[in-house]
Amino acid sequence: MIRTLWFLICILVFNSCKESSKREVAVDKKPIEAIFTEFYEFKKSINPIEATKAGYSKYNDTIANYISDDYILHLKDRYTYFLQELGKYDATQVSAEDYMSMRVMEWDCAVKLEGVMNPMVTVASPIYDLPSFELMPLFQIQSLHLYVAQLAGGTSVQPFNSIKDYTNWLSRLEDYLAFLDTSIENMKIGMDKGVVLPKVLTLKMLPQVRAFVDVPLEENLFFQPIMNFPDGLSDADMDILKSDYEDFIQKKLTPKYVELNQFLTHEYVPACRDTDGLLNLPNGKDTYQYLIKLHTTTNMTADEIHELGLSEVARISKEMETVKNEIGFKGDLKSFFSSLRNKKELMPFSKPEEVIENFNAINDRIALRIDSLFALTPKAGFNVRRTEAFREASASAEYVPGSKDGSRAGIFYIPITNVKSYNRVHDEALFLHEAIPGHHFQLSLQQENNDLPEFLHPESMGVFVEGWALYAESLGKELGVYTDPYQYFGMLSMEMHRAIRLVVDTGIHAKGWSREKAIQYSLDNEAESEESIIAEIERYMATPGQALSYKIGQLKIRELRTKAENALGEQFNIRAFHSQILDSGSLPLVLLEEKINRWIVGPSK
Repeated sequence: MIRTLWFLICILVFNSCKESSKREVAVDKKPIEAIFTEFYEFKKSINPIEATKAGYSKYNDTIANYISDDYILHLKDRYTYFLQELGKYDATQVSAEDYMSMRVMEWDCAVKLEGVMNPMVTVASPIYDLPSFELMPLFQIQSLHLYVAQLAGGTSVQPFNSIKDYTNWLSRLEDYLAFLDTSIENMKIGMDKGVVLPKVLTLKMLPQVRAFVDVPLEENLFFQPIMNFPDGLSDADMDILKSDYEDFIQKKLTPKYVELNQFLTHEYVPACRDTDGLLNLPNGKDTYQYLIKLHTTTNMTADEIHELGLSEVARISKEMETVKNEIGFKGDLKSFFSSLRNKKELMPFSKPEEVIENFNAINDRIALRIDSLFALTPKAGFNVRRTEAFREASASAEYVPGSKDGSRAGIFYIPITNVKSYNRVHDEALFLHEAIPGHHFQLSLQQENNDLPEFLHPESMGVFVEGWALYAESLGKELGVYTDPYQYFGMLSMEMHRAIRLVVDTGIHAKGWSREKAIQYSLDNEAESEESIIAEIERYMATPGQALSYKIGQLKIRELRTKAENALGEQFNIRAFHSQILDSGSLPLVLLEEKINRWIVGPSK
C-alpha cells in the first residue's frame, strides 16, 4: 500500500505524542470521557443516516456528501486529531474498560486515516495511484441511492411523525440531490481515468433508477409519507406538506433521476469495463489488501484467505456428505444440491405472510432454551418484515437495529421475490444469524450497554458483527432447532456460502477470476439457486472484501471458545463466555483475543 509523505508525518506525530505522554507529568489533555463523546459526535456528523438509525434526531435533515473533496479533507483532519489526543494516554492513566475502548477507537481512526490518506481518494488530486471508490459511487447493492429510497417510504428508520419530520426529510433530500450531482461528476472523471464499474453491475442498476422516472405520483415511493399521514396533523398542514412534496418530486427529484438515467444509459454504460475485479484497475492489488485489513481487522493476505477458504470448503463438504447420506440420498453432493433447489416439500408457502409466520414460529422454539446459553439478553424487541418491493430483487436478508430508546424495534427483512419458489431450507439458520441470538442480540446489547462509550453503540467492526452472527448459526442444536436434517443441512449450506466467499472474493479481486468462474465455483459447492448466486457474486464485485468478514470473524470466535473450553474444563461456563464476547461492543479481532485470553486466566465468577 502506497503511503504519502503526509501520512508518514501524521504517524510520526502520533507516535511522538504517545512517547511524550509517557515522559511528561503535565500534559494538556481532556478527560478521556470527553474525547469519547467528541469522537461519537464526529461519527454521527459524518454519517447522519447512521445517527438517524440509532435514534438521534439532530442530523435527520442532512446527508453527508461523502464523495466530495471537502468531506474527505475533513476526515483526514479529524482522524489525525483524535489519534493525537489518544496518544496523550497510556494504560496506567485510565480504567481497563476505558483503555479497551481507547484501543478500539485508535484502531478505527488509524485504519480509516490510512484509507483516506491515499491520493486515490481525493477527487481533485491529479494522481490516481489507486482506484477510487469515490469515482464509482453508485452500484446495484448497498448503495446510497438504494438506502435513500428505502428511507423514503416512511416505514424504515426515517421518522414521519410530525411536521418537523416531514420538512427534515425534504431538507435531507436536497443534500441527496447534491450527492447525485457529485456522483455524476465523479463518474465522468472515472471514465477519463478508466476507473469505472463492470458493465454488468451498471446494467443491474438501471432498473433501480428508472423505477423513479416513469411512475405516477401516488405510486412514487418518495410520495408515500404523504399517502400515510400520522394522526394529529391539521388539514391545513397536510395540504401544505402535500404541495411541498409534489413540487419537490416533480420539479427536482424526478428530473434528477431522469438526468442520472440518461447519463448512465448513454454515457456511462458504453464506458464501463468488461472485467470484474479490482485486479483489473490501477494498483488494484494494493487497494484490495487495504480492504482486507479494513474488513477483517487482520493483516492476512489475499492468498492466505483464499487457501483458508479452500480448506473450509473441503471440511464443510465432508460434513455435508454425512448429512446427505443420513437423509438417504443416493447421488453425489452436487446432485443433492440440485434436488434441494427444486424439492417441493421445501417450498410449501403460497402467501408471503406464511414465510413471516414460519420465522415467528422459529422464534418461539428458540425462546424456550435461550437462557441456557445467554445471561445477557436485550430489552429491545424486533419484527420480521418483507423487504420492500423496489429493492427486493437485489436484496439479501438483513437486520436493521431498533432505535436506542426502544421506540422503534429492530427489523429482520426477508426478500420474498416469488413465494411459490421460496425455499425454507435455510430458515432456521437464517433466523439465528439475523435475529436471535445473532444480529438482534449482539447489536441490541451493544446499543443498550450503558457502561460503553456511546461511540461503541452503533454497528461498526463488521468482522465482529458478522462473525458473531455466523457463529450464532452454529448454536442451533443447543437451542432446540436443526432437529430436521434438511434444516441442519441448511445451516451447513449457509456456512459453506460464507466459506465460498473467501475463495471467490479473493479469486475475483486478487487472482483474476471472472464473474462466470466465481458463479460456477459457487454452483459446484452450494445449494443456493443460480439466481441467488449471481446476485451474491455481483455483490462481491461491487463491495470488495466486505464478504470476507463473516468467516474470518466466526472462525476466531469458535477458536476462542474451543481454547476456553480446553483451558477451563469443567469450570467453563458458556453463558459467561458469551457475556465476555458481547459486553464490550464490536472489537477488532486482536483485541477480542486479548480479552478472552485474560478471561481464561482469571474469568469472572
